[in-house]
Amino acid sequence: MKTIEEYLLFLDGKGFSFGDDAIGFIYFGKAYTNATDQLVITAIECTLKIQKKFDGSFFVSLLEMFIDNELKTKKEVMSFIKSNQLFPL
Repeated sequence: MKTIEEYLLFLDGKGFSFGDDAIGFIYFGKAYTNATDQLVITAIECTLKIQKKFDGSFFVSLLEMFIDNELKTKKEVMSFIKSNQLFPL
């Protein structure tokens, strides 16, 4: 399992780099929701797939939704999104 930092380095290697403001949002969202690294990484993935770019407020909203619905894994998140037809992924 990757840490947030490892995941961001992985994305950077793929040509997608985050500015300081985006990284700040990521760690703010993690602290604000007390989310695990896995859930934060899943929220980053979903944000990028849905928005086609990193949107900090959208990312934090996703994290809040995951926490409010007691989702803990990527599999649970994807199942929740599909069953509620929230976003096309």
